[in-house]
Amino acid sequence: VRNLIAMKSASLRVQEILGSKYKVVEFDASTRTVREAAMVLECKEGQIAKSLVFSSESLRPILVIACGDNQIDINKVAALVGEKIALADAAFVREQTGYAIGGVAPIGHRIAIPILLDQEINKFDKIWAAAGTPNSVFQLTPADLKILTDSRFYDVCCDK
Repeated sequence: VRNLIAMKSASLRVQEILGSKYKVVEFDASTRTVREAAMVLECKEGQIAKSLVFSSESLRPILVIACGDNQIDINKVAALVGEKIALADAAFVREQTGYAIGGVAPIGHRIAIPILLDQEINKFDKIWAAAGTPNSVFQLTPADLKILTDSRFYDVCCDK
């Protein structure tokens, strides 16, 4: 684990926004994918709050933060936002959020982005979210995530 001084600028930006209540941790190993993050953090894949950016028909970004082991139902998300959506490509994600895929934090985006939270996240006491880079994370609770993102929980996943 690297100390804060060695962090990349995106991780430092996230830490500054979060303040002292949360601690951004940066690893030498990748936390880019749910599986990688769960292995590094020694937690369940569901505890990884994965960030998926979609592009709407009107070209506005939509961020869905979901349990790592859930699959997003694109039709449910489209119904919630009122227009067709598609998974965004890497260039769109970086342009709209300021982060690379695998490091999209739930906060600190370049522009205001509508955020939908997976209601299934509430089944965990503690979750981990990306902190600006594909190898940095921070721990929080589902309630903290709701407050930090000023969002709400929705049914956004495929039925199991």
